[in-house]
Amino acid sequence: MSGSVPDKAEFAARLLAWYDAHGRHDLPWQRKATPYRVWVSEIMLQQTRVGAVIPYFERFMERFPEVASLARAPLDDVLALWAGLGYYARARNLHAAARVVMDGHGGTFPDDYDSLRELPGIGPSTAAAIAALSAGRRHAILDGNVKRVLARLYRVAGWPGRAATEKRLWALAERHTPGERVAAYTQAIMDLGATVCIRGRPACLACPVTALCDAYAAGEQSEYPRPRLRPDRPLRHTRMLLVRNGAGEVLLQRRPPAGIWGGLWGLPEPAEGQSAEDWCRRELGCEGEVIETWEALEHGFSHFRLRITPVLVRLAGPPDAVMEEQGRVWYNSRRAARHGVAAPVARLLKLVSTHAPHEGERNGTHG
Repeated sequence: MSGSVPDKAEFAARLLAWYDAHGRHDLPWQRKATPYRVWVSEIMLQQTRVGAVIPYFERFMERFPEVASLARAPLDDVLALWAGLGYYARARNLHAAARVVMDGHGGTFPDDYDSLRELPGIGPSTAAAIAALSAGRRHAILDGNVKRVLARLYRVAGWPGRAATEKRLWALAERHTPGERVAAYTQAIMDLGATVCIRGRPACLACPVTALCDAYAAGEQSEYPRPRLRPDRPLRHTRMLLVRNGAGEVLLQRRPPAGIWGGLWGLPEPAEGQSAEDWCRRELGCEGEVIETWEALEHGFSHFRLRITPVLVRLAGPPDAVMEEQGRVWYNSRRAARHGVAAPVARLLKLVSTHAPHEGERNGTHG
């Protein structure tokens, strides 16, 4: 770690001058920076790029323009709008927090740090960002972009997720947060990390604080922040059944609230060693026949990879019990109803919607 200490006032002044000329000033959540809108944007932006978030944010605001409409909505509607954005616990926490705001804050979304920290899904950096960006309150933030800027500025050793390293970065973030133009500074340091001080090849020649940066002076920009040493992600396997009835509809069932894709609608996954036919008999009370087994596809998570083998199944007749109350629905791509599904499930549903039914599927009997 370098012993140099960039002057607090000079750092903020350089950063703000750069932001005024080159920062992002017309993001959707900046046009009307209410605590509610900033909160939704900050939750969406966790581990997700701005470009990917913008269309989701705009659709979300159109459907849920204020916290009351979000709190009243069924969780299914929220998950449906979130589908494809990933990290679905964020959507569940968003919905839960909206209800807390209605019950505990009279429907007024708070903008003070302590109240924000009490809401589900809001950590210290997110609370600080909401308070700073929506109300100009002076709180330091420490998201991934800010960690990268400060780790390079001071050549902070260690992986930023390590407790001692994070404590050091928090102290630096607090030191450099000014008392004036807090909202602009907060957006500026996030913008710097997102557009200039990026991973891989930072654009140091375009950086307003290059002259203050220890990593740049040492020619070690690419070495900071230190990466986390990760073992190879294990590969897991599952089969997903595309169970189709005589009308061409596909069976969906609700996933458990915890775990991957929690609360979303998914495709049946039989236990290891259980056949698709046996699953249909046990779960639906009718016979099913495997029509095709499709090529496997992979989906990556932070800690493992999932290899999915899709199996197309037709039912021989109407099932005994397929009801929404039991967490099952028939999905028809031609209808307007939307269900929140994970990206690989959405991909499979799109594929099966273009797959011509066999004769037996048209009339609900074996051909």
